[in-house]
Amino acid sequence: MTLATCADLPDLDPDEAGLPDALRERGLEPRIAVWNDPSVDWNAAGVVVVRSVRDYAVNREAFLAWARSVPRLLNQAGLMSWNSDKHYLAELARRGLSTIPTTWLEPDHKYSKHQVHTRFPAFGDFVVKPAVSSGGRGTGRYTATDPASRGAAIRHAMHELSRGRSVMVQRYLEEIDRSGEISLIYLNGLPAYRVEKEAMLHPRFRSEDELHEEVVRSADANENEWRWGEEIRKAVHSFTIDTHGRDELALFNRVDIVRGGPADQHEFYVMEISLIDGSLYLSSDPGHLAKFADAIAMRVGW
Repeated sequence: MTLATCADLPDLDPDEAGLPDALRERGLEPRIAVWNDPSVDWNAAGVVVVRSVRDYAVNREAFLAWARSVPRLLNQAGLMSWNSDKHYLAELARRGLSTIPTTWLEPDHKYSKHQVHTRFPAFGDFVVKPAVSSGGRGTGRYTATDPASRGAAIRHAMHELSRGRSVMVQRYLEEIDRSGEISLIYLNGLPAYRVEKEAMLHPRFRSEDELHEEVVRSADANENEWRWGEEIRKAVHSFTIDTHGRDELALFNRVDIVRGGPADQHEFYVMEISLIDGSLYLSSDPGHLAKFADAIAMRVGW
């Protein structure tokens, strides 16, 4: 079997450093290979697990073409194609899930700076980010009533649009600062574990900043959280069947949610779904690594 990574992380992300040894303990002989290395024969790679492909968003079309060419790929190419563009959040909203209200700015509309300005919120903090991105790159948090901040947000959006990228504008949920985000990890379609993450976007965070490391705590999920996660997982599952006409079982699926505030009409909001390179927080708890290695071993044996 083979673990697919990118050229910048030839030995995998540090969070996944223990994965090869964990797989060897389960009788597997994992190889690590860079997904766009032309010397790799992917037809002879066995089961391929996609992990540290941090550059996929920069080379999205090439990455998806590669994914479609790999015979035994986890997660499957169809799932990753859908998940690689955050327009999938609009699809989840159409299927009845509570997503953060989003204004989509499309590059073919040729917006002026004034038109972009009028599409920003009138008050509170908001986030600007490209619809295709990995690891939070290109994300900025801005304040609607601060002229300098609003001007920076306009320049950010125009920069992304000028490069042909769709842009998302979302209100920043203050509940993230109070209670953080929750990540629910599913392995082979079953709930596996949960982590809590502190807010990454501080009030002065801008897209040109270096990404801040998330503070992660492993904790048990309560019944409501798993119920929310199951609603989201089922929506993704139904979409894959509707789109591809067949069931595609994800090896891993990370569902990021945030609780609704005290006066909010929603119990939770979907922040993101990670089916490609999102961290699975394997180093935050030895049990996480063991569960992921077990999940891979099960699929290799199928």
